[in-house]
Amino acid sequence: MRDTESSIRVVFFDAADTLFHVKGSVAEIYLQYAVQYGFSHTQESLPAIKQAFSRAFREAPPPIFAATEPAQLKQSERLWWFDVVHNVFYRVGMFERFDDFFDRIFGVFEDPGSWSLFPEVLSTLTSLKASGMELGIISNFDSRLFPVMRGLGIADLFDTITISSLAQAAKPATKIFQLALDKHAVDPEEALHVGDSLREDVEGAEKAGLHAVLLDRQGTAQRSGVRTIKSLDELMPLIERLAGG
Repeated sequence: MRDTESSIRVVFFDAADTLFHVKGSVAEIYLQYAVQYGFSHTQESLPAIKQAFSRAFREAPPPIFAATEPAQLKQSERLWWFDVVHNVFYRVGMFERFDDFFDRIFGVFEDPGSWSLFPEVLSTLTSLKASGMELGIISNFDSRLFPVMRGLGIADLFDTITISSLAQAAKPATKIFQLALDKHAVDPEEALHVGDSLREDVEGAEKAGLHAVLLDRQGTAQRSGVRTIKSLDELMPLIERLAGG
């Protein structure tokens, strides 16, 4: 962590689990729909799915694709997720109608109705805009982010949205942060990034030269020396302190 010598002009946010969250838990939703398509579940299924997802994400390559044409890009995103979800159910129990299940579940997470804004998000974003801040998204979410944000009513509050599959770089890589900075024509020290991941958001942003804030809603962060907030309500006062030096 370092002190600032200039005012913050742009505030970037992570998306999922920072601005909005899935209704229920990801593992519960996958289990719910898998059962509808023939998955045989037991009492151990839910924890097994959670564990399998953690392993599948660790083993998966970054969501970076060579495709740039929209239809091809969406197909690449879908195939990436297919491999992740197939990896999960290969470990916890495959079932005959898996392909039909995947078609359904992939659409579920594109539906804004599957997501909810955190309570303080709209007021925080509105206050930041009123103060003259530019706002951006830097996310490893895929292109389904766009309909989700539109449906949640926050898309128009953001000046830019930078996602890994379009940037051909994923957090914590410096490249995705630099691409986002370039869209606003600002230097790294003029930008602040807020997110819930210590590795992807805080360490990635700081390595790229941005100021960073960890959003730790549960109060479980272990690392000292990191600017941390439990709610986005705390963001404006923190920015004012940064601007004061």
